[in-house]
Amino acid sequence: MKKIIKKILRSNGFVMHRVGKKNVSYLSEDLQRRIKLIRHFQIDTIFDVGANDGGYALEVRDSGFDGKIISFEPLVDAYIDLQEISKKDINWVVLNLALGDFDGESEINVAGNSKSSSLLEMMELHEVHAPSSVFIGKQPINIVRLDSLFKQYTKSISNVLLKIDTQGFEKNVLIGALESLDRIMMIQIEMSIVPLYKNSFDLIETINFLYERGFCLVSVETGFNDEVSGRTFQLDGLFVKSNLLNSNPS
Repeated sequence: MKKIIKKILRSNGFVMHRVGKKNVSYLSEDLQRRIKLIRHFQIDTIFDVGANDGGYALEVRDSGFDGKIISFEPLVDAYIDLQEISKKDINWVVLNLALGDFDGESEINVAGNSKSSSLLEMMELHEVHAPSSVFIGKQPINIVRLDSLFKQYTKSISNVLLKIDTQGFEKNVLIGALESLDRIMMIQIEMSIVPLYKNSFDLIETINFLYERGFCLVSVETGFNDEVSGRTFQLDGLFVKSNLLNSNPS
């Protein structure tokens, strides 16, 4: 019965996916736009950087994406959970790695809520408005540049989306992917309107960095908001290679 319901919903432009073990929710406007972009530009490979609990990969899977997903998650506990979630999906690869601007070892600050864990120091503003995100420890991790393994997981004809959600470390991920950017069609990246982690890109710096490398901002998705005031601190930007915007790959 569940498969029938999901098929009916999908045929009418909606997607049903699990939230926890019992509840379901439906495709948001943000996700609808993202899926339209993925389909329009015929994305077949997604690098899911900062996978955490696999929420991003599960969203696109439930929305009909059946291409390759390579998820990167440096936290051991989250990685183990991801392995279990993805084990029946032959097109979903899970790696216990962080991406950055060098190949080697590092140390990550572990947040109480796991999702806010970062290689950078957290700003006080973040702690005040999201107390559950406060760091509670550190964990040694392995880190690599995307440029070091991009060819291993792609073909010359791959249409690639790079998703980066690394809690302030996005700049470092991009610097470690400079050679790969020529082969990447779309980027989805978390952008901070106000500083939340030390030495991270803000929204304007992120946009300028990607514009200078041939990417154009085409859509935004709501991110981290203050539940009391409604103020938005972070959002996701979706970028596409500028030279593709006037073409129709289909």
